[in-house]
Amino acid sequence: MYVIVEIQGQQFKAEKDRFLYVHYLGENVKEGDTVEFDRVLLADNDGEVKIGAPVVEGAKVVCEVAESLVKGDKVIVFKKKRRNDYRRKNGHRQYFTKVVIKDIQA
Repeated sequence: MYVIVEIQGQQFKAEKDRFLYVHYLGENVKEGDTVEFDRVLLADNDGEVKIGAPVVEGAKVVCEVAESLVKGDKVIVFKKKRRNDYRRKNGHRQYFTKVVIKDIQA
């Protein structure tokens, strides 16, 4: 069984006992906390598919926070204009929260 769930504007495929890296949920979420997401867009239970309009009624995903703050890979942004002595180099690391899917209720 899997579901497509919307978390902070992004869609994720969620299966039981799998990890997800979602955008940082904030300082008030600690490791070991339980988080519920109720914006389930699609649910598939062994071939029986429910599609929401826009969400599946009564469906939710229960997650446990494994790590509250995880840094992503560094992304380098390099800008250059040739023959103009213009170069800019920036680096960025996005913050994520690692959650494990404990239960899917669809």
